[in-house]
Amino acid sequence: MPEADELYPEHILDHYKHPRNKGILEPASYWARDTNPLCGDELTIYLRVDGSERISDVRFDGRACVISQASASMFTEDLRGKSVAEVVRLGREDVLRNIRVSLPTARMKCALLPLHALRRALGLSPEAPEV
Repeated sequence: MPEADELYPEHILDHYKHPRNKGILEPASYWARDTNPLCGDELTIYLRVDGSERISDVRFDGRACVISQASASMFTEDLRGKSVAEVVRLGREDVLRNIRVSLPTARMKCALLPLHALRRALGLSPEAPEV
């Protein structure tokens, strides 16, 4: 069986091996956990929002495959400094733009897990609208 280093592009492996924004954020203004029942990934996303409704800090934690963890690392980098109103409008293409590789349907659910957790945290439907 091939090693992960042989299966994934360098930018994905970098975020998997050296995830940005990983850990628990306390106190958090918003947080939610979501799972991918197909592969067992569990991911919690935490947001801290300042007085101007901008994301001042963001973290993620959980057990996740290479794609989920790399996606969460890249996605959380994009969230810091955005307003809650901007974040509400994020969709699947905003997540997949970071991945930059074609994924089969089963792996797509892994890549979108951080978006689904974010949407749950904000009290929205986990399925993002198409943008």
